[in-house]
Amino acid sequence: MKQPIFLRPSFQERIWGGNQLNKKYGYTIPASKTGECWAISAHPHGQSVVASGKFAEKYLGELWKECPELFGYFESDGFPLLIKILDANDDLSVQVHPNDEYASKFENGELGKTECWYIIDCHEDAEMILGHHAQSREEFVRLIEEGSWEGLLQRIKIKPGDFFYVPSGTIHALCKGTLVLETQQNSDTTYRVYDYNRYDENGNLRELHLEKAIEVTTVPHVTSKVEPAFIKMSGGSITTFVEEDYFTIYKWDVQTEMELMQDAHFLLASVIEGQGALSTEDGEYALQKGDHFILPNHLDSFRIKGTLQLIASHPNHKGGQHRELEKTARQMANI
Repeated sequence: MKQPIFLRPSFQERIWGGNQLNKKYGYTIPASKTGECWAISAHPHGQSVVASGKFAEKYLGELWKECPELFGYFESDGFPLLIKILDANDDLSVQVHPNDEYASKFENGELGKTECWYIIDCHEDAEMILGHHAQSREEFVRLIEEGSWEGLLQRIKIKPGDFFYVPSGTIHALCKGTLVLETQQNSDTTYRVYDYNRYDENGNLRELHLEKAIEVTTVPHVTSKVEPAFIKMSGGSITTFVEEDYFTIYKWDVQTEMELMQDAHFLLASVIEGQGALSTEDGEYALQKGDHFILPNHLDSFRIKGTLQLIASHPNHKGGQHRELEKTARQMANI
């Protein structure tokens, strides 16, 4: 198959959500507090559906199980990544995610959650919480027990176009007025540390998960530096933000027309701005902001034309040696 697989998102209502997913991308959202667009998802809590073509109306999870050749027989128990757009109309809870080992043991085999964020848009002087100031676990626990959140939490300024890599074990929270594309492991495990004393729809204080959060948080905080690699090419540019254990993330900035290669098991792509078209040897497909699609394994090369920006990604097998073996194998196949 040498055609893109376009997907219809699933949407999640959140206490901190708003209506930017409708305003920005024209999505039909289920509520005025819609916080999350699960754009490319095979997670049982919200699956994407194939929008058209041969596999129309299939859930992505079904496609993963029934047609592994589309994904290059990528070795994983389930679809490895989850792509979201988040509308933080209000502050998200301060939270942390476990790693694979902890989640597998204590969350019924769920994956851990390492993630990253591309800031699509945000208010002027917007900020986020990323990390903490405690130098020991004892200090970390003491500051939580004292409710000394300003002393504990590390806040940083953000702007559109910023990119952040957030490994499991990192204390974090998006803040009010932020629209973000998130690429993460396929997991829905979150431990709340602080939630501004907010109440749920039943009038109860929202649950915290302090014991687990204390166990999984990295102390002291380790800042993950992102050093993007920028390549100018005919018709646009490619920025590689990060290549880590679980995923590699790119930004494709198309000015006129770019010819690209598909040399991963498969690629995921989201149009965050603009419009244009995607061409393969099987045809041409219109693209507009808010579209999400998968480029399957057998689609070796393609062209994107127009004026548009996309965030693209592909999964990696955990462990650099495995990635290097894959890279070597691809190079040998091209000899």
